[in-house]
Amino acid sequence: MVRQKEIILPPFPKGFHLIDNLILDALGELPGTGLLNLFLKHTSAALMLNENADPDVRTDLDALFNKIAPEGAPFYTHVLEGVDDMPAHFKSALLGTSLTIPITHYRLNTGTWQGIYLCEFRRHGGHRKLVLTVYS
Repeated sequence: MVRQKEIILPPFPKGFHLIDNLILDALGELPGTGLLNLFLKHTSAALMLNENADPDVRTDLDALFNKIAPEGAPFYTHVLEGVDDMPAHFKSALLGTSLTIPITHYRLNTGTWQGIYLCEFRRHGGHRKLVLTVYS
C-alpha cells in the first residue's frame, strides 16, 4: 500500500532546521513496517539526516558549507536571483532533495541521535513543498 501527502513547510531562515515533528504530525499513525520517502520540491534547499542533539553541529555545518560555497564569489555567472542563489543550488546538489527512512514497529527507524533536517540555503527561501510517501 502506498500513501502520499504533500505538505507546505513554514518559511525558515537560512540554516539547518529539525523538521521531524512537522513530518510526523502530517503523517499521523505510521504502519508497522515500511519505508518513508521524503522529496523536497526545490533546488536551493536540501534534506539531511544528521546529529539532532548538539546545536553546535548545525553551527559547524553552516560554517563548512559557507566555506565550500561562499556567497558572492566572483566566478558565479548565475547571479540574477541574488548572491545566495548559486551557492544554494550547489549546496542542495551536495546533500540532495530526498531521503528514505525505514519504518519499524510504527516508528521511524533512525539512530538515537539522528534527526531530519530541512537545510535552508537561501536568506529568504519562503515556504517549501515536501512530498511524504509511505510504502507499507
